[in-house]
Amino acid sequence: MAQEVVDPEEQVVLGEEIDHVRIITLNRSRQLNVLNSKVVYLLAEYLEKWERDDKSKLILIKGAGRAFSAGGDLKMFYDGKPIKDSCLEVVYRTYWLCYHIHTYKKTQVALVNGIAMGGGASLMTPMKFSVVTEKTVFATPEASIGFHVDCGFSYILSHLPGHLGEYLALTGSRLNGKELVAAGLATHFVPSEKMGELEKHLIKLNSGDENAVKSTIEDFSPGVQLDEDSVLNKKLIIDECFSKETMEDIIKSLDTKARKEGNEWIVPVLKGLTRSSPTALKITLRSIRDGRKQTLAESLKKEFRVTMNILRTTVSTDVYEGIRALTIDKDTAPKWDPPSFEQAEEGKLELVFQAFGGDLELQIPEKEECRWDGKYEYSPYATKVTDEEKKTRQAASLL
Repeated sequence: MAQEVVDPEEQVVLGEEIDHVRIITLNRSRQLNVLNSKVVYLLAEYLEKWERDDKSKLILIKGAGRAFSAGGDLKMFYDGKPIKDSCLEVVYRTYWLCYHIHTYKKTQVALVNGIAMGGGASLMTPMKFSVVTEKTVFATPEASIGFHVDCGFSYILSHLPGHLGEYLALTGSRLNGKELVAAGLATHFVPSEKMGELEKHLIKLNSGDENAVKSTIEDFSPGVQLDEDSVLNKKLIIDECFSKETMEDIIKSLDTKARKEGNEWIVPVLKGLTRSSPTALKITLRSIRDGRKQTLAESLKKEFRVTMNILRTTVSTDVYEGIRALTIDKDTAPKWDPPSFEQAEEGKLELVFQAFGGDLELQIPEKEECRWDGKYEYSPYATKVTDEEKKTRQAASLL
């Protein structure tokens, strides 16, 4: 499995029970609450326990420090490169958990007073209530590091109005708290200085009644008015450019628009796209377009295949090069392979989307009575890894 440095005594996730209220705190503040296998395992454990508990009515989730969650632990993925499928378990568990968060049976409130990016934002957007502040920063920047939009976002973003989903997925552009509410990716905006008081009122409410919870949040939530220069006010141009069929056509359309007075905001967007992995951009565009025609379960199964094939370098090593440039050497100068859209052949990219088949797919429970079935530890992958580990230990003992 992934070679993580894990302190067994470190409480990476805190779970608190107060009468009918349950509170989850992501507790890796120095690491911006990034998600690793231990975090995901504990999140699933708490959520399953509390969904089955008749006494629990309201679930609150928040992040310690200045981040809600900055997404997946990139170093974990990079360090696992030499070992085949080293991150399979955390990937499987994460996408399996995403389905359960989207379909959770108890009322959930995400209190997001800070960074919420990539997979970290998947703990915010599906909630019945997601409360953001002026300190909230959202983005799905995966394509810029040679990856793809995952954790259910190929489904979530594809269902945004117009072609805003393509824009966010491909450019990794950031949205602030007010923009998140306006876009429908969060439900309420509350000033950061009132978040502590809101949490106290929700605990005091001691109820999962959706109308009561909504009313409580609205008592702290002023109306949202977008800044004049918000990218959400550029919807006509975004829809026109990002509706094009291919990445090449999208960039040509943006380039044409950028030449017109008043469209200076497009210049950094174009620059970001030309710096991103051509392979990752093409995969992401295809995934978002597929997401429009897929159910949540189908999208998550697709994302599992794509992620594993990307990590297996089925068509490119770009994800590891992107992580190297961003977080390891920090030279911000990735060398993509292939380096151009023309060389990132559509036929070859099809390989990352091919179904694994049968039990090797992400096992999302289809029947209500089997809701928490399909866990990683009961999958063929867990058995396969266990057998391989046994062989490795046996070989080592003979040396």
